[in-house]
Amino acid sequence: MKFKKRTHTCGQLREENIGQLVVLNGWVAIRRDLGGVIFIEMRDRHGITQVVFEPSYNNESYEKAKKLRNEFVISIEGKVRKRPEGTENPALPTGQIDVMVDKLIILNYAETPPFALENNVEASEDLRLKYRYLDLRRSEMQKNLLLRHKMYLLTRKYFDENGFVEVETPVLMKSTPEGARDFLVPSRIHKGKFYALPQSPQTYKQLLMIAGLDRYFQIVKCFRDEDLRADRQPEFTQIDVEMSFADVEDIFEIVEGLMKIFFKEILNVDLNTPLPRLSFEEAMEKYGSDKPDLRFGLEMTTLNDLFANSQFRVFKDAVSNNEIITSLLAKGCGDYTRNQLDVLTDFAKKLGAGGLIWMRVKENELDAPIAKFLTDEEKKNIIAKMKAEAGDLIFILSGKQLKTLSIMGSLRLEMAKRMNLFSADAPPSLLWVTDFPLFEWDEETKRFYAMHHPFTSPRIEDILFMESNPAKVKARAYDLVLNGNEIAGGSIRIHDSDLQAKMFRALGISDEEAKEKFGFLIGAFKYGAPPHGGIAFGFDRLAMLFAGKTSIRDVIAFPKTSSGLSLMDNSPSLVDEAQLTELHIRIK
Repeated sequence: MKFKKRTHTCGQLREENIGQLVVLNGWVAIRRDLGGVIFIEMRDRHGITQVVFEPSYNNESYEKAKKLRNEFVISIEGKVRKRPEGTENPALPTGQIDVMVDKLIILNYAETPPFALENNVEASEDLRLKYRYLDLRRSEMQKNLLLRHKMYLLTRKYFDENGFVEVETPVLMKSTPEGARDFLVPSRIHKGKFYALPQSPQTYKQLLMIAGLDRYFQIVKCFRDEDLRADRQPEFTQIDVEMSFADVEDIFEIVEGLMKIFFKEILNVDLNTPLPRLSFEEAMEKYGSDKPDLRFGLEMTTLNDLFANSQFRVFKDAVSNNEIITSLLAKGCGDYTRNQLDVLTDFAKKLGAGGLIWMRVKENELDAPIAKFLTDEEKKNIIAKMKAEAGDLIFILSGKQLKTLSIMGSLRLEMAKRMNLFSADAPPSLLWVTDFPLFEWDEETKRFYAMHHPFTSPRIEDILFMESNPAKVKARAYDLVLNGNEIAGGSIRIHDSDLQAKMFRALGISDEEAKEKFGFLIGAFKYGAPPHGGIAFGFDRLAMLFAGKTSIRDVIAFPKTSSGLSLMDNSPSLVDEAQLTELHIRIK
């Protein structure tokens, strides 16, 4: 059906447009029939304008408007007027005017939607995802996608102004399953062989540095076939960055410049730089996390020095086995009931703790199940070191260092919720975490894995330990953390083929396997690779945090569920047997 080109969007008209003839196109958001006058709130992605059908003004359009229902697509032509006194809507930018309709064209009819297309919708997420094209009509969702769009523009402008070149890297690449599980793509032409979808463009961006591009960035899709969570998707977006002749401070300067722009342009917050830094060891010991949330205090305290000569077996064993005794002070929580304490004990046990020691602080004494096993001196020292006062509550865990600190870190976050320490008005917490271990030991496979990836450079002074004591080696790696969320991670890379070979050997990768998986990169190192480093931002998580959401699904147009399903188009799905035959694949 023919319709006139719109003269304005539904969020554009103001008092200065009063008296003008206009054409609007959009959807019926709300219909109100007040018995003789029909009011329609007309919506497009720019906003809402109220249009009015009155029989005394134009009876033909009024009679036609009786057919309108929510989500009909319409085009109207009419005159802008000032709303009658007392009917203004200050909540809308267009709330001082409405449009008296001369002509109505119904462009398309709509069935009743399966849920109300309004903010704060009560529909289940599964229903919203099944009808995502309807969910995206809601202004809240469109606002999220427009914010994401703005972040794309800011990113490209910033990197362009700083001498970076955007280069697209392949989506079909070689499978190098060192890290997460690859998504594999069978080759029809090369029988029995497979491409992989990139977990990241890591090797390609290093090759671009070897190629002399000097400064590269890309907003890129990545793919990982791993178990999902609210903040993970099988396909996700990164801001990928690499720089030649760069050290850690150069990377930090570039990243902090981009974050200053995001904070100013999106949140209107002036970000102070340089950002604070914590080593991995400091972050774990004080906050029990390598992505600590510093919007509140609640620091953990290590107590090993207080129990060097303890006769309490739990603490004695921890000290003699070079394990950790860590504690947490919950101010004013000394009145917790036994039931509340049992719930917290179960919380710690579910995370892998053998148990949770708790102590109520009273006037110059500790009320605790283990109190009888401690000397008066030990009790006094606990109170003093933790700066505890009567009415406080102390928690203590002991065991293997990283596991125990991590459990206490989770308890720290749980207590922060219970103590209402999270404040919407708290300034954002943005910091660097540095000096990660280069390797992490896996008990199940009895081998070391790269904590970041196998191209991460060790600290120069630690190279001599790579074969004799890999656990001692620190990486030239860094993570950027916002409000307890890792939003970016990177490292200075290995650019020397001998050091790269040493890294592969430390990871249990034979020379033959390394050549098979990474021969192209190792070969490239031999032709003059510059020192280089970079970082990758988790763009979905970054957009989620700036939008004030708790799930990345709220800032992705067509996300998967937590089990990797697309409820809208029912993927993944079965494929025709002929397709499988052509790809030389048989399903057992």
